[in-house]
Amino acid sequence: MKFELKDNKNNIFRLKKDEQNYIDFCPNRGGLLTNWTCNGEKILYFDQIRFLNKNLSIRGGVPILFPICGNIDPDCLLFGSNYSQLPQHGFARDIKWDFKLNKANESLNLSLKDNQYTKKYYPFSFEVKIDILIKIDCLIFEVEIINNSINQMPISFGLHPYFNISDFKNIEFINYPLICIDQKRNNIELSLDALNNVNEGIDLLMYSSGSLSFKDYAHNRKITLSNPHPFDISVVWSDPPRKMICMEPWTSPRNSLVDGFRKILIPSTSSKKLKASICINKIDENVNQ
Repeated sequence: MKFELKDNKNNIFRLKKDEQNYIDFCPNRGGLLTNWTCNGEKILYFDQIRFLNKNLSIRGGVPILFPICGNIDPDCLLFGSNYSQLPQHGFARDIKWDFKLNKANESLNLSLKDNQYTKKYYPFSFEVKIDILIKIDCLIFEVEIINNSINQMPISFGLHPYFNISDFKNIEFINYPLICIDQKRNNIELSLDALNNVNEGIDLLMYSSGSLSFKDYAHNRKITLSNPHPFDISVVWSDPPRKMICMEPWTSPRNSLVDGFRKILIPSTSSKKLKASICINKIDENVNQ
């Protein structure tokens, strides 16, 4: 593995398995993966212009969602009046992460600990560790969330990968559940019908079987998200005219820390481990995969 500073001005580093397989990441902007090149192809969508404007939220890469996914009821003071309302998707994607290279297993280690900024929103002492392993045709995310507080700690966790696509007309989803929740309208729909509107913009939450895929026939590739329980919620989001699709593993739906549904509680001095992977395969239109 080779490690180098790619962009000093924007604090972007590159970790290379070889010349055709590498990731770029920005520790100062939420530990964000800004690029994944797999066999010479850029897998992730990334809006560089928006990234350079720090007044705008990032569109692209793989943002990290913690300690909530989505948003919470704006009228709810989750931790009392002494704490500010948690921003959408939490604070982890907005602050600096520490990092190091693990040469033994050829991985990038990202870590975030509670600090003065996080204590404005979240009254817990914690550490989040993410090991990102670069394999041929695959990225593996191994997550450990540690509660260093004296009380049990409520969390949700997610990743928000943006994938490059050729065009919406070339996309076919597979391995999806029968029904999903349309988060725009807050109703239940047949997944097939909802996914057929991907070119119009969708925001769908699915309780998956731990795997979800889509094929891009023009790029001749299939992208598969593997996210076993309790990381098995999959959110599919599109934002036309951007040529991208988000396929996101979450532990819990929006408002989970308020209504308690699928809320994860980590006991004092304990931790929770999660795992997800994203794999790329070539497809043959004459073979049913």
